[in-house]
Amino acid sequence: MRVLWLTLGGLALFAGTIGIVLPLLPTTPFVILAAFAFSKSSPRLHDYLTRHPRFGPMIADWRSHGAIAPRYKALAVSMMIAAMALSLVLAVPTRVLLIQALCMAGASAFVLSRPNGPRRTPGD
Repeated sequence: MRVLWLTLGGLALFAGTIGIVLPLLPTTPFVILAAFAFSKSSPRLHDYLTRHPRFGPMIADWRSHGAIAPRYKALAVSMMIAAMALSLVLAVPTRVLLIQALCMAGASAFVLSRPNGPRRTPGD
C-alpha cells in the first residue's frame, strides 16, 4: 500500500505543479491530495511539502479551515475562464464545450464556496 500512496502522491504533486502554468489543471486540490498521500507513505516527503513556501500555506489553510485563499480562488477561476475561451477560439465541438462548461462550473462553485481562511499578515 505504501507504494500506491507514494505513487498517488507523486502523480498528484506533478499534476498540481503543472497546474501552476496550465489553465486546465487546478493546483490546490492536487497539492492537498499529494499531502494526504504522502502522509500515508513518506513522512519525509509530507514534511517537505507542508513546509514548502508555495504549497505549505495551501495545505495548512485547508487542514485548519477547509479554506482556499482568495488569490488562489481568483487564479483558479481565471484559468478556467481562459481555458474555456481558448476552447471557443479553437472551435471545439459543442458537445465538448458543454461538458467542459459543466465541469468548470462545478469546480468553480466548489472553489468559490470554500472559506477564505484566516487573514495573514505580510511575512506569515
